[in-house]
Amino acid sequence: QVQLVESGGGLAQAGGSLRLSCLASVRSVRIDLMGWYRQAPGKQRELVATMTNGGATNYADSVRGRFIISRDNAKNMVSLQMNNLLPEDTSVYYCNAAEIRLDRGLERTDYWGQGTQVTVSS
Repeated sequence: QVQLVESGGGLAQAGGSLRLSCLASVRSVRIDLMGWYRQAPGKQRELVATMTNGGATNYADSVRGRFIISRDNAKNMVSLQMNNLLPEDTSVYYCNAAEIRLDRGLERTDYWGQGTQVTVSS
């Protein structure tokens, strides 16, 4: 199983920076992808950024060039450096880890952290 523990987040002013970190405790599962999603009130959860074990990244258009995702595969840790924050970045941010089973037709199992609030004031 996988347990994800997030840290960081909080309150920042527009133009400021925050850093999120997530540590995964993994047992009997291989993690293939880690990343961050966010969900604002009344909206669907959306992808922010992900990184594969090989270092390939995927960013939402809204954060590309401002946010940087990084991973420490040995420690099963993923971080998100958020720069030049905007009020519209205000959301609950969720750490995600995914197992993708090649022997089961790319079946994907997602694991989620409890979420951490990021609030950006204008």
